[in-house]
Amino acid sequence: MGTGKRGLLMAAVTVVCAVTVLAAPGTAFAAPTPTPSGSATPGASPSPTPPQSKDLEKVRSRLDRLYHDAAVATDAYNAAEEKTKKQSARIAALTKKITEGQEKLERLRNQAGASARAQYRTGGLPPTAQFLLSDDPQRFIDGAGTVLNGQRATSKLIGEMTRTQQDLRDYADDASAQWKKLEVNRKAKAAAKKRIKRQISEAEQLEDRLEKKEKERLAELEAEAADKAQTEWLDTGVLNDIKTKASKQGREAVEFATAQLGKPYVWGAEGPDSYDCSGLTSQAWADAGRPIPRTSQEQWKQLEHVDIKDMRPGDLIIYFGDASHVAMYAGDGRIIHAPRPGRTVTVAGAGTMPILGIVRPDA
Repeated sequence: MGTGKRGLLMAAVTVVCAVTVLAAPGTAFAAPTPTPSGSATPGASPSPTPPQSKDLEKVRSRLDRLYHDAAVATDAYNAAEEKTKKQSARIAALTKKITEGQEKLERLRNQAGASARAQYRTGGLPPTAQFLLSDDPQRFIDGAGTVLNGQRATSKLIGEMTRTQQDLRDYADDASAQWKKLEVNRKAKAAAKKRIKRQISEAEQLEDRLEKKEKERLAELEAEAADKAQTEWLDTGVLNDIKTKASKQGREAVEFATAQLGKPYVWGAEGPDSYDCSGLTSQAWADAGRPIPRTSQEQWKQLEHVDIKDMRPGDLIIYFGDASHVAMYAGDGRIIHAPRPGRTVTVAGAGTMPILGIVRPDA
């Protein structure tokens, strides 16, 4: 086996191994394991004193920040995961092309070998010399055509072999570049996963330190804040101008989202048993026959923006300045969304969070 062929074959084997590693289980979407709240062990630092009721508003603000940061990290994780899927598919396609190219090159070499063997059987004289030495006029004329066709065939064979070899080098280079990108995204996923688990763990520990009455009061504060924000949003008269009815696909997306009510939020999840915020909206629209980007940030970047007065059920509302949360507008000032860890898919007021803008998947 020639050095070039051996190198290309090794590249193909390396690519196949890379795809196999990427397909291995163990990095699937999984909820972070909650940190146990067991009793203190000897020598350990004493647990912080539970906050008093007067500090609950600060606790609420701190929880909001932690879960917001976890949402940002989740978007980064999901984005890296999407890129990994695409690059894995690209590498699989390149592996197939490399294999097919190797087989084609082998066939071309066999053709070249057959031509060389035929020449050997004629005594080693090339067709050109044979017809020039002929004293038969008709044979001379026939031989001239044969030689011309042979030259064309040889030129075509050499050209095809050259192109195939170049294609194989290009495929190998492309596969190598895709593997490097995969490694970058693997590290990005790992870093995002670490941030998510740390922030959610800190939030859970903060909530675990609260007494029962404090947890109940904290829930009341959260509800009061949401009601206040929704009331202020409605008082602007925003719903007065919203007259647009849902499209057929929009209704189907809302129906899908509605059917998921009560399912838990799990970061990185796309269903069918759990969802994160953009996992819910992307799957709802995929079910309606309109695939959309996986993350809230990409949904904000890639989907068409519409004015709030033109909003209709099925449209997506993007929240916060960094587009870290997304919900589906369900009509009448309501949304369906997967809020955060520890919560389930639910119906809420569309104005309960700061709205960045509205996007429409089926514009």
